[in-house]
Amino acid sequence: MKQTSVFAQNRLAPFSHHITIKYASITSGYIPPCAEPAPGPLSRAKMPSFAEIASLLDASSIFLFLVTLVVFSIPVFIIFPPIPVERSDALGQTHSKVGIPQRESNLRDQYQTAQTRSHGQANGHAATPQPTPKIHSLHIYPLKSCRGIELTEATVLPTGLEHDRVFCLAQRKTRKRTGRDAAPPEPAASLVDTVDYWEVLTLRQMAPMARIKVDLWVPDSSKHSRQLGPMTADDGTGHSDSFLVVRFPWRSAGVKGFVETVAAKLSRGLSATPEREFMLSMGFPSDREVKARGYSHAEVTHFRNVIPALNMGAELPTELALYLGLEPGQLAVFRLDPDHRRQVFDCAPTREVAGYQPEIDFQDAYPLHLLNLSSVRALESKIRRDADIDRLDCRRFRPNIVVSGLPEYDEDDWKSIRFKAASRKDTDALFDVSCRTVRQVIPLHDLEKTNTCSVLQREYLRLQLIYRLALQMQITQCRPSYWDYALRHYREIDAGAPKKGCMGMQMCPLFSTDGVQDDLQSTIRVGMEIAVLKRGTHRAL
Repeated sequence: MKQTSVFAQNRLAPFSHHITIKYASITSGYIPPCAEPAPGPLSRAKMPSFAEIASLLDASSIFLFLVTLVVFSIPVFIIFPPIPVERSDALGQTHSKVGIPQRESNLRDQYQTAQTRSHGQANGHAATPQPTPKIHSLHIYPLKSCRGIELTEATVLPTGLEHDRVFCLAQRKTRKRTGRDAAPPEPAASLVDTVDYWEVLTLRQMAPMARIKVDLWVPDSSKHSRQLGPMTADDGTGHSDSFLVVRFPWRSAGVKGFVETVAAKLSRGLSATPEREFMLSMGFPSDREVKARGYSHAEVTHFRNVIPALNMGAELPTELALYLGLEPGQLAVFRLDPDHRRQVFDCAPTREVAGYQPEIDFQDAYPLHLLNLSSVRALESKIRRDADIDRLDCRRFRPNIVVSGLPEYDEDDWKSIRFKAASRKDTDALFDVSCRTVRQVIPLHDLEKTNTCSVLQREYLRLQLIYRLALQMQITQCRPSYWDYALRHYREIDAGAPKKGCMGMQMCPLFSTDGVQDDLQSTIRVGMEIAVLKRGTHRAL
């Protein structure tokens, strides 16, 4: 081995004399003489320092390097984009999103609707001509108590507007067993004194639900996917191919959360925040799908009603429960069984009058809620501003139909109305105005802010503790405030609801048919004029 090493050194010695290290000076152009290596074995060249390398570069070299880097990076980012693919991107190939964007909302002028007329009267000028009473905006809430979707037209069904309040979120709770509950298994009869049940969550209990957004995607026959082919509204089995994409604010901890923030801002703008999403099918699944997806049939309690529904909690991500301050397993999403809808009686029209018995999904009491924009502005004008509310947004009252061009509180004695068709191809839409909307509180949730709560970056146990405290603070915003007392003071008008305020009207659709179930539908559009057919007194039951 020693002889081989000496032989290699002797063979390389002549070439070692040609190895030189030159340092070039950009400013002077001076090149120092070559440094001859010492005779002997091959000497290892000293690596240049960072400062020496930097001295060889000028501004043009740096610019050329950056341009080259960008040019080679563009195809890489196109093939492997840094922004994760969302469900909406895939649905966009064959579906269209229902609704209009916020920037095009028909409620952009809601704060000016009644101000111009009142301003002219207050200054002694001739009042502006009364505008035509009409539908100002339409809204549906596919996931109860979450963000709504604004429409320009809607299909009216016996249950209200199509796709309205089909799903709800529910919390698992425990109560003492009563005689109405099923008896526990015999061995545990002496030990089990409680029973679990599901209760529908509303904004009164969970203010953060106002920041959960929904997007409704319906099949678009004009689109065609190479993988899926053309899509239709029905696949032949009676199941709809429409989907509901649900999004809520969520940011992971650490570097992953930073990457999520950057991706959100790159894809949706600088004001965007990270979100989690999940998807629900709008069609009611078959028994085979229920078993395959891990769904289960269960009862859910809504106020005093016990409703048979389908528990689809298997679709929920764990983060949603944490976002609402609940433990995993305590939250589920329910879809109402179409065969077990609640029939509406009380103030609703009878089967003999309507031709059918009104029914609802997860609405509170009646199929539709109508709100007069002038009435909202009138109530706002009598209430001073406070820290909770600066302006009274009519969307806080969760209306389906917002009307304008009417005097304030004109709707209080409506009994029957018609929305006039704008063209011959359309038909009029008739409604029974059943009762007033009785309210105990004004929801004070902020519809615009969607910032991710900072406690979501904590570890799981600390998250629960801190977020429960934060949640309690947010829930206090839904408790009676000055606005609630003012509502009861100015709007305690119903003898059947003492010490409670009223704002809006509850309605049931009427159809000019012979009661055939397939014919029980109509269409309403923004801009349809309103005709009041009958007036009378109301008393809540």
